[in-house]
Amino acid sequence: MLVPLLILLVILAACTAVAFLVLNKPNKPKPLMLSDAAAGTKNPKDNVALLNDAMKRLEKNPHDVGALLMCGDLYYKTEDWQKAFNIYQILCTMPAGQPQADDYEIHFRCAEAAEQLGLLNDAFKCYLVATSFNDRSYKAIYGLGSIEFKRENYEKAIGHLTKVRGLNPDFAPALCVLGHANFKLKKYKEAMINIRRALEIRPGDKETLFTLAECYAEAGQSDQALRIYSHLRADPDVGPDACLKSGMIHSQSNQLDNAITDFEIGLKHAKLKPETLLELKYQIGNLSIKKNDIPKAIQFLKEVQAEKPDGYKETALLISQYADLSTNQNLQIYVMAQPAEFLALCRKIVMTYYPKTRVKITQTNVEGREWADILAEIDTVKWSDIIGFRFVRTQGNIGELVVRDFHAHLKDVKAGKGICFGIGAFTDEAKRFTEARLIELVEKTRLTDILAKVDDLAREALDAKKNAQAHR
Repeated sequence: MLVPLLILLVILAACTAVAFLVLNKPNKPKPLMLSDAAAGTKNPKDNVALLNDAMKRLEKNPHDVGALLMCGDLYYKTEDWQKAFNIYQILCTMPAGQPQADDYEIHFRCAEAAEQLGLLNDAFKCYLVATSFNDRSYKAIYGLGSIEFKRENYEKAIGHLTKVRGLNPDFAPALCVLGHANFKLKKYKEAMINIRRALEIRPGDKETLFTLAECYAEAGQSDQALRIYSHLRADPDVGPDACLKSGMIHSQSNQLDNAITDFEIGLKHAKLKPETLLELKYQIGNLSIKKNDIPKAIQFLKEVQAEKPDGYKETALLISQYADLSTNQNLQIYVMAQPAEFLALCRKIVMTYYPKTRVKITQTNVEGREWADILAEIDTVKWSDIIGFRFVRTQGNIGELVVRDFHAHLKDVKAGKGICFGIGAFTDEAKRFTEARLIELVEKTRLTDILAKVDDLAREALDAKKNAQAHR
């Protein structure tokens, strides 16, 4: 009876000793990002009180790790990136292994704050140090890849982001940037694989969906690209660029009305990047020229010129070439009309070039969209002759070769004289060639004046002819 009692007393004493040791074991400080009193608080007044308390502690001891961590955490969580970066930068310079600190967390947060401020070099260094404390942190490795992408080091970015995909295959931000990096390197197949997977995880990511459309477009799958761009046209963020891309595809397939509609939808957006705004207006101006809507073209091109006075693409050239066309219908016909309408205008000029004469057109020929040749017999009171007319449509400089060709043509048709009209400027070589030959050059200024008056002259000639017939 006595032995069992002694055994029981020994067991009770042992349990008491173990409990005493456990309860009195020194607690290991846990990593601190914010004091326990502040953890999870949503009350701004509490945050202010905690911050004031931390500041007072820092006044007494600038190296108070707990106070620095408290300030850093508050600034980080309220996204005050500059102050957060300043605090964590101080913490990063302290020796590793502080009892209250998590070295990985400090460097990671310092990197995030630096990246938000655009301090990519500082951010990269801190992400790199963070990976030394935790080499399986996919978020820190993602940070390295994201910065390399921003630096346009796409191969290096792909290296980091591929590691992230291995550590966390469902981390959508890394898949998005990985897809973008592949796209930049023209690896469209790989880009589409990563982007599609990212969209499965995060289907509402419009920017990534936009990049998928770009991949389709670059891979020659215009229909798929257009479907996505059309879907994104109304989006306030990527909508303007989607309108621009959609319009360019329609323009390339000669669907000019659809293209202009895309560009005009883009202009309705409230948030427009300056470069996107300029390009949308420039494209509307350019396509309006192709549709022979010259007043609209000049309106948009002048808006581009006003916003970019130092020049934007061919804006100044197009305005100089087409400004007169917006007020002179015949000039539009001369430059832009189909060959039949152009030739009809040229015939009208020939019939009225020499007033009060009898004109008989004997031969016409249109050389593509470059020029038209007309041969006419001209009879006046004082002289009669066969005269060749050439109407050149080229808006640039008209060189010696064109004039030489015209001279050879005059010889072939046995014309006594030639008159060459040009909407562009004749070069010095072309002018010298005609000095000793019976070729008259009519440049843009005089031609524009002729075109402005030719309809009235034609009506007068017709009325005179009718009156002459009536008096016979």
